[in-house]
Amino acid sequence: MEVENQVSGAWEGYVDWRGRPAMRGRHGGMLAASFALVVEVLENLAFLANASNLVIYLMEFMHLSLSKSATTVTNFMGTAFLLALLGGFLSDAFFTTFHIYLISALVEFLGLVILTIQARSASLKPPACDPATASAACQELSGGKAVMFYVGLYLVALGVGGIKGSLPPHGAEQFDQTMAKGRKQKSTFFNYFVFSLAGGALIAVTFVVWVEDNLGWVWGFGISTLAIFSSIPIFLAGSRFYKNKIPSGSPLTTIAKVIVAALVNPCIAQGPSNAIASMAISPSASGVPEIKHEAGASEEGEKASESLKCLDRAVQGRPSWPGLKCTIQQVEDVKVVLKILPIFGCTIMLNCCLAQLSTFSVQQADTMDTRVGSFKVPAASLPVFPVVFIMVLAPVYDHLIIPFARKLTKTESGIAHLQRIGFGLILSIVAMAAAALVERKRMGVVARHNMSSSVPDGAHRALPITFFWIAFQYLFLGSADLFTLAGLMEFFFSEAPANMRSLATSLSFASLAVGYFLSSAIVTVVNHVTGRAGHRPWLSGSSPNQYRLERFYWLLCALSGLNFFHFLLWAKLYKYRSAR
Repeated sequence: MEVENQVSGAWEGYVDWRGRPAMRGRHGGMLAASFALVVEVLENLAFLANASNLVIYLMEFMHLSLSKSATTVTNFMGTAFLLALLGGFLSDAFFTTFHIYLISALVEFLGLVILTIQARSASLKPPACDPATASAACQELSGGKAVMFYVGLYLVALGVGGIKGSLPPHGAEQFDQTMAKGRKQKSTFFNYFVFSLAGGALIAVTFVVWVEDNLGWVWGFGISTLAIFSSIPIFLAGSRFYKNKIPSGSPLTTIAKVIVAALVNPCIAQGPSNAIASMAISPSASGVPEIKHEAGASEEGEKASESLKCLDRAVQGRPSWPGLKCTIQQVEDVKVVLKILPIFGCTIMLNCCLAQLSTFSVQQADTMDTRVGSFKVPAASLPVFPVVFIMVLAPVYDHLIIPFARKLTKTESGIAHLQRIGFGLILSIVAMAAAALVERKRMGVVARHNMSSSVPDGAHRALPITFFWIAFQYLFLGSADLFTLAGLMEFFFSEAPANMRSLATSLSFASLAVGYFLSSAIVTVVNHVTGRAGHRPWLSGSSPNQYRLERFYWLLCALSGLNFFHFLLWAKLYKYRSAR
């Protein structure tokens, strides 16, 4: 079939933006994928420009407490990343990634318009507080104004989720997965996709945060609105170059059907299997059935695997009703999905550590000397450290490290996906250890200068220690994010069945969401456990100077270490599709 496609010039299972068969040489390739990279810069700028500084907006203009503001931002970001699963599901099941991106961008644009209008109109926000009045007497966001704010905010979250679930697989689909050159280009794409994420974040946490702090939130929301609106015509400009995978139906239906059939079939009397007899299989030289793939299936034929043999019951015996009739191909696809889920689970702890960069790390730095010469760096701009490092490391990794690794290992990938993810997990352990040591140093300064008293937030004096010490944990976690996120997206996309690639790739962002929620849960549990018997909880007080953050960071370091050994177990058991 592949030879026929090469002769005819058609991409099997792909269409152009008009629904006509996509053609080799005309559609796909690095040029087509580059539009996704440019668009991601603008999309991530629009998302992070508000998320990185939203706590300040909620406290100063919506008059929410610090805890409510932090919870609102955490829930917003977690929901946005979790909704990537919805974007990936719809891209596989009913629409192309092309259409899902356009719909999601318009939804995010609508949400940002609502937030911009609310920020501009004083009548749509709670009344401003009288400076002479205690902050506790300020009117909190409520009623119709709260409805307007949360509708706008979660429309943004829905749009972000759809984009995160569709844009990475859209770009990766532009390459020929059956050719070594195409697979190398796909790897380069994922590296530069993370580079683009960092590029948008860099503009967001520097320029846009400065605009929000100095010119007002109307300008900040307006820049985000303009950025996401501009991304739409840029994305459409590449329409004639794209090849779009034809949706093949709900992957969740296939997964559920195979699992239910595997559970039910052992209870059915065995007999001649019409299901097996009707499958398009042919004996291989080894006598193991080899699947003949149809359009939309994976490009390479694969033999029935020996793992998870309990699922093979889905094709044994006569199904109790026609809807449970499964093919070997469907069973093998579900096996692949179940095997990559433990890898997904092992990355959640890393993202739990990353969540600290936008919470406790910012609070730490806010107590320190943030001056660079005569310029005072805003606390919300601290993520510039990992962002800049990612932007430097991504091209170095792709153009220097990987070619050297290919020569050294004599393999096409140079560094295997799981090795790359594992290295990122190791860096997260180092990052938490560095964070604990830096916090111990910071608290030493607090003790020497007797600055641990309960001074109200915002009224404290800056510690005589530069915030550049915090840069260590930012740099280590930024490096961990580059290795793990890019490696994870490429791993999921490469290993997942062709009809589940978008959904599988979106697991990378779902891991971020679960990591944020896990961080909140760990903080709650830690405070509950350490606050017993009349002791002060580790993470409570009116100032970070009263926290026991070093102990919390050592706990995360220990949990990350245990998680790494857990990952090693699953990585050792995992066999790549090409090795099966």
